[in-house]
Amino acid sequence: MTNKKIKVGIVGGTGYTGVELLRLLAIHPHVELTSITSRGEAGMPVADMFPNLRGYVDLVFTDPASANLDACDVVFFATPHGVAMSQAEALLKADVKLIDLAADFRLQDTAVFEKWYKMPHGCPDILKNAVYGIPELYRQKIKTAQVIGNPGCYPTTVILGLAPLLEQGLIDFSAPIMADSKSGVSGAGRKAEVGTLFAEASDNMKAYGVAGHRHHPEIHAQLTQLAGGKLDLIFVPHLIPMIRGMLSTIYVKLTAKGNSTDLQALYEERYEQERFVDVLPPGSLPDTRSVRGSNNLRIALHKQADTGYLTLLVVQDNLVKGAAGQAVQNMNIMFGFDETTGLEVVPLLP
Repeated sequence: MTNKKIKVGIVGGTGYTGVELLRLLAIHPHVELTSITSRGEAGMPVADMFPNLRGYVDLVFTDPASANLDACDVVFFATPHGVAMSQAEALLKADVKLIDLAADFRLQDTAVFEKWYKMPHGCPDILKNAVYGIPELYRQKIKTAQVIGNPGCYPTTVILGLAPLLEQGLIDFSAPIMADSKSGVSGAGRKAEVGTLFAEASDNMKAYGVAGHRHHPEIHAQLTQLAGGKLDLIFVPHLIPMIRGMLSTIYVKLTAKGNSTDLQALYEERYEQERFVDVLPPGSLPDTRSVRGSNNLRIALHKQADTGYLTLLVVQDNLVKGAAGQAVQNMNIMFGFDETTGLEVVPLLP
């Protein structure tokens, strides 16, 4: 498979995650972009909407009804919730793999999905076999998966930030895990909305979803699975005045064993072979610009003296490792390519 190109389609190519997929896939040596769909922009050259792709992508947007997605090897869904599950059965029958960047295949509990997304799940039988797409945790399952639920951006930072502690049972669950997360405005999507207008979002910062955010059940489900038991999670997202970038500050109470463990060494060993997870030296304060435009995620650990608590700082680009980059990473694994193919992008600075 590695010596031939795979045919790739993208459903919903006009949003920020869609253009990030195009940016990464356009120079992927094993990919032939064959179809980009959009109902509203059908007939428009992709490069007219996204001039950064001029000379790289010569496709035009096609209406989903006329797109020949059945001829693809894999289809990415960069669409609102509910779209991928409405087309999953037909694509799977045509032996097409599916990577959904929305929430249709992230939550195994359909009742929880229906509570948070206000719609019935359209294909629970397919959901049962879908794989949650964090390569650093589920690489072996991803290799044979037909359907990937690409993780949310916030969940990626929190889950990878906490995984080594949960795997070793080093968190004291008598206190809740607290995740204070901040994202650039591109996380809200490419749409006309007052809250993301320049005059509203610039020179401003605010929390949102405090009473309940859709990523909360996703994070909680994955942390519970890693912990092998119940835990409490407080998750509060914030909107910060920049285009892209995400920082999660996570607070956990350590067990006695956790307090006596060399956590820096634990994290370095756990992620030593993970190309896109970088454990920073002790005392580091990661900033979002250090990952801008790349598929890298950086983690720093800070013990809070005499409290028994650990603070984790995790940064990523919400559109890359938090969305499109991780989706391409999953695709590489599914088709037997080197996992880093098309993703060796040096972060942009300044």
